[in-house]
Amino acid sequence: MRSLLVITNADAGTSDEERLTTALEVLREKASVEVAKTSNPGELDGVLHRAGGRTIVVAGGDGSLHAVVTALYKRHELAGATLGLLPMGTGNDFARGNDIPLEIEEAARLVLTGRPRKVDLLVDETGNIVVNNVHVGVGAQASRKGARWKTRLGAVGVGKVNLGKLGYPIGAALSAFHPPSWRLRVELDGDVVNDVNQPVLMVAIGNGGNVGGGTELNPDADTEDGLLDVMISRAVKPMAKLGYVARLRKGEHDERDDVTTLRGRTVKVSGDEFWLSADGEISGPERSRSWRLESSAYAMILP
Repeated sequence: MRSLLVITNADAGTSDEERLTTALEVLREKASVEVAKTSNPGELDGVLHRAGGRTIVVAGGDGSLHAVVTALYKRHELAGATLGLLPMGTGNDFARGNDIPLEIEEAARLVLTGRPRKVDLLVDETGNIVVNNVHVGVGAQASRKGARWKTRLGAVGVGKVNLGKLGYPIGAALSAFHPPSWRLRVELDGDVVNDVNQPVLMVAIGNGGNVGGGTELNPDADTEDGLLDVMISRAVKPMAKLGYVARLRKGEHDERDDVTTLRGRTVKVSGDEFWLSADGEISGPERSRSWRLESSAYAMILP
């Protein structure tokens, strides 16, 4: 019988507890399951210390997955780990981009029937990791504002609909009132692909393509292809910004003349002071940050 270690957030609400119970009923039909609730990095590290060779199942959203992968990476145990995911967040962008079902029972069945596949990881020069996507510019500004609304709305739900996922669209709308531009130098695999004389609206570096609960920021990004995807938007004029946002909502922004999409293995962004949003976590301000792709960094149970 398979052995699973399910890691969940100790601060989860009643509705998440109910969904987790449903998932555990499915998992326990064919596996031995231990559930560990954690509320801080110290507790998470202690739980992972006793994981052994068990499959680690993350019951949570993108932030929870980011936390577990980060802890395993810092413990130098990520390469040998196999992870599963029960999407229970408000955005679930990693799940969306990797065809993991958002329905909790189906996701639990995938943990039992899917196969481990090697996925890539982004790592910056400070050792911080990005599981899904990192972006700077107006998108990060939207995330900063949206995070406040996500928290306010996260406790509001009607049936299976949680209003927390409206946080990113609300943040984007608020940012649109004063959408700035940045003078940034972007280097891909050592080559300059945007210099400071070309102001940008945003730069997105994708291992996965989705952000903000399903916005396809890097539509062609693939966590298994051994490459990172870079999207540079130079839509800095008022009408261009409106057109960019309209096409972004449809996932067609990469067809615009003022949008460049590229692929590589390393990227560096420098110039004007900027904030960044990495897997939904906001940090900054920064003047320079670089990322490299680590291909086949760990195994994830996928369809």
